[in-house]
Amino acid sequence: MTPTLVFDIETVPDVAGLRRLHRLPASLSDDDVVTWAFQQRRAATGSDFLPLYLQRVVAIACALREGNAFRVWSLGESADPEPELIRRFFDGIDRYTPQLVSWNGSGFDLPVLNQRAVIHGVVAAKFWDWGDDDRDFKFNNYLARYHTRHLDLMDVLALYQPRANAGLDAMARLSGFPGKIGMDGSEVSAAYREGKLDQIRRYCETDVMNTYLLYLRFQQLRGTLAAGEYAAEVSLAREKIASYQQPHWQEFIAAWDANV
Repeated sequence: MTPTLVFDIETVPDVAGLRRLHRLPASLSDDDVVTWAFQQRRAATGSDFLPLYLQRVVAIACALREGNAFRVWSLGESADPEPELIRRFFDGIDRYTPQLVSWNGSGFDLPVLNQRAVIHGVVAAKFWDWGDDDRDFKFNNYLARYHTRHLDLMDVLALYQPRANAGLDAMARLSGFPGKIGMDGSEVSAAYREGKLDQIRRYCETDVMNTYLLYLRFQQLRGTLAAGEYAAEVSLAREKIASYQQPHWQEFIAAWDANV
């Protein structure tokens, strides 16, 4: 069976990149740089959301279903620099050649990872195989929108119509799952400035778990998982995270029970 790898990233403004691009004076603090960049972006586009290449990756969480095992974790350590996190992600694809699953991964996570990988000189050979090394990848690879090696659940469920996109939190809670725990994406940058990287990593892990549960529901929708198989997969995942001692997983289980 092909391993399934669900992933999610969290990002903050790339202050060093902003300084380099705009030749900003060293006298400006990091907070001043970010405030200036948001003002410029808002004036140009009406939104302070920075371009993807200026999104610095600070956390990558994964859920891996392989063989009889399931686990959820954050790549690397809190102190690891961005290039190491990105390298670990693409090394995992090289190692497992998994079924990749995301929520809005085509619109955000993967473009960010690819652009930041280029900036840092990270190698991602298997991800970028168009069929030159593996002939099967000519017909089904990670790059083509309508291929299935990477399944962007948000994109697929909306039938590739952006106006039909749904949020992860809403879809998870409406499906009886916990939804977002601890924070949401709009709070990540502030949390990072306050030194709460471990909290960001935990939040990212719970987003991955919500995505995995929705992926199982999607497999049931497609008829790939029969009712008993679906129930067994959900039970396996729940038992695994219930065995973790970290408070965010206990909170996740409690929210799950409250939303049934």
